[in-house]
Amino acid sequence: MRLVFATKDLALAGRSFEGFPLLIGSEGWPVEPAQSFLWHTLIESGEALSDLTWEAYGRRLYDYFAFLEANGLAWNEESPAHGLSILSRYRDWSSGELALDPKTVNSRLALIVKFYRWAKQRNLITVLPFGEKRVRVAPHSGLLSHVAQPGAESTKASVMVRDRKRLTKFLTKDQVKVCVALDTDPSHQILFHLMVRTGLRSCEARSFPLKYVFNPRLKNGLRPRQMVSVALDPSDMHIKYDKPRTIDVPWSLMESMWSYSLHQREVRKSNGDGGVTALLLTNEGRHYSKDSVVDVMKSYERKCGFYVRAHMLRHTYGTYTLLALRKSKEFEGEPLLYVRDRLGHSDLNS
Repeated sequence: MRLVFATKDLALAGRSFEGFPLLIGSEGWPVEPAQSFLWHTLIESGEALSDLTWEAYGRRLYDYFAFLEANGLAWNEESPAHGLSILSRYRDWSSGELALDPKTVNSRLALIVKFYRWAKQRNLITVLPFGEKRVRVAPHSGLLSHVAQPGAESTKASVMVRDRKRLTKFLTKDQVKVCVALDTDPSHQILFHLMVRTGLRSCEARSFPLKYVFNPRLKNGLRPRQMVSVALDPSDMHIKYDKPRTIDVPWSLMESMWSYSLHQREVRKSNGDGGVTALLLTNEGRHYSKDSVVDVMKSYERKCGFYVRAHMLRHTYGTYTLLALRKSKEFEGEPLLYVRDRLGHSDLNS
């Protein structure tokens, strides 16, 4: 079985579904009913509009069906007498042998639980491979708290693992200094700075366009050490939900990116086909993939001796920018709203 992502040639009623996840079996046909579930959830219901969500759903469902295939199990296999369902075995394998984080395991299980509920609604199975229990919903503390029903309950799948509440992870200022001081690949340095100093997501940093970079010293209206406002357009780069926004790039970072574009990028460009529009290139002249960014962060971790991941850099930016603005006597506006808009969040609780 393979997981591939559709090209622009997958079109229906004049709409292209480029990037849609396709689970292909060994005989070259779609893996059913997993493929129909993905189509229903991502397209027909209009529930997930981001192609990043498309990819995440595809990878999660592929991981489960690949597990079933590797172990000779059928997705609709009924639970044996001892009660250990196929979904329970997948959970234990993910938590035990793979030692995945509980949050990661639960995010995968949540989609699979949804798949089975969908299958049962369509009479593809008669019994769910997991138990369900009623749980009390935590009180809503936001703007809609006055309309929340007291004592409301919901149904929760008993197959989920216990996930303890943890604080959002971010780097300390000293840890950031250690990372910045490392003698690393020039592309890795820019990638790191873009995320930790502007709050870009991994997909946004690796697709940040060359066309957005310029020499700030030659730009009218700019003065040294000021923030450089850059408008992000989804037609130029990969942005979650295709939602445009504006970020503030430090003057020194814009200078570094300009210098990189004149020298390092040109050298790397000559090793590739020259068709990449992103600023950052690998040594082979290619754009950085999602997996390659993960490898970059792991290389930082090995050199620094502490945990470093791309999402931590974004959280680090948000945390320290918010603290700095709240202490500033010159900043006019609401610090929380400023950070929200720079990060591209839809609300203050994201």
